[in-house]
Amino acid sequence: MNSGENPDSQEATTDGGVETSTATGSEESTNTSENSPLEDTTAEVRDQFRRIKQARRRRAVGWLALVATLGFVMAQGLVATDFFDDRTDFRWESFQESLQDYFPMTDYFGIPFLDVGAYWEFISNANLVYDPEVGGLLFQTIDLNLPVVGVPIPWFQFPPELYTFFFQELGMFTMFGQAGTTLSMGLVGTILGFPIALVFSVLASHRVTPFPFNFLFRGVMSFIRAIPAIIWALIFVALVGLGPTAATLAIALNTIGNLGRLFVEELEELAEGPIEAMQTTGANKPQMVHFGMLSQVRTAFIAWTLYIFEINVRSAVTVGVVGAGGLGQVVALQQNQFNYTNMMATLIVVFVLIFLVEVFSQRLRARLRSDEEKEGLLSLALGLPGRFADSLRK
Repeated sequence: MNSGENPDSQEATTDGGVETSTATGSEESTNTSENSPLEDTTAEVRDQFRRIKQARRRRAVGWLALVATLGFVMAQGLVATDFFDDRTDFRWESFQESLQDYFPMTDYFGIPFLDVGAYWEFISNANLVYDPEVGGLLFQTIDLNLPVVGVPIPWFQFPPELYTFFFQELGMFTMFGQAGTTLSMGLVGTILGFPIALVFSVLASHRVTPFPFNFLFRGVMSFIRAIPAIIWALIFVALVGLGPTAATLAIALNTIGNLGRLFVEELEELAEGPIEAMQTTGANKPQMVHFGMLSQVRTAFIAWTLYIFEINVRSAVTVGVVGAGGLGQVVALQQNQFNYTNMMATLIVVFVLIFLVEVFSQRLRARLRSDEEKEGLLSLALGLPGRFADSLRK
């Protein structure tokens, strides 16, 4: 051992010809480092670590306070909505007894079944899905004898009332009874509201109208959205009277607010490149709007319009409850008369109508997407059961 070597810092032993050495100073440093990992760090790191722990504690306390506040507000809301009132009965026996009014039962060979015939009897008598007075025009025929020399021509029959049906009675929708009225309310309301929503959305964009004038159109659409369609229907009753016309105008006005808002959001997300390129070529404002803005969002606008059409058909049922016509009025009338079986039959028609409208709208929106295989109408109709089964398996 050299005289300059520190005996405390290194210790050498021989074990079977293998020399091992341990650095006592390193061991002590490692042990100290394991016991307190922040001993060798700077003061800034320790302060940062302490702030992180404090922030976590504050977030935990904040979440607990939020949950407690929501629980308190929830309890207050349950009391306000009579959840704890003595008149509110949550017993299954009471609910099961009430269901018998909605789902009439009948016996076949001693086995209880749902009496579908009671539903269909009301649907047929109330003309919910077919009006025989209007639909009969399609099936009225007359006989004509068309003799040709030397050629025996049998009696020919053809429907002479087609012109009356399509152009005088205008029975395309009325033939389907109350369901056709509800569908026409949603369709006409969407068509009437679309052009105004398109104009308002373009004028509400900051690319077309400078601030703060663009907010005038945004404010109008926000005001329209703030009032539900059923309230607008009550307002229009004073103008055109109680009936489907008031409901259609209410749906059209509601379309301006809802569809215009969706259009504005699409226009605000446009890429600047095509618009700037048109500005550099000297395009005027109408050309910039048509070719630079609307051309980019044409597909999205059509998809949003179809989506709003779905909502408007459901709104047509809602506004009908206040006496504005259609299936909603039938539901309200049967409920007021406590004819729950008939009300349930009407609700089944409502479900079928809404389902068919949504299927049509979704498939049409799917055809607008370039990455999806195009299908014909026949394949869409025949493939509906398979697609429905596939969606259930997912």
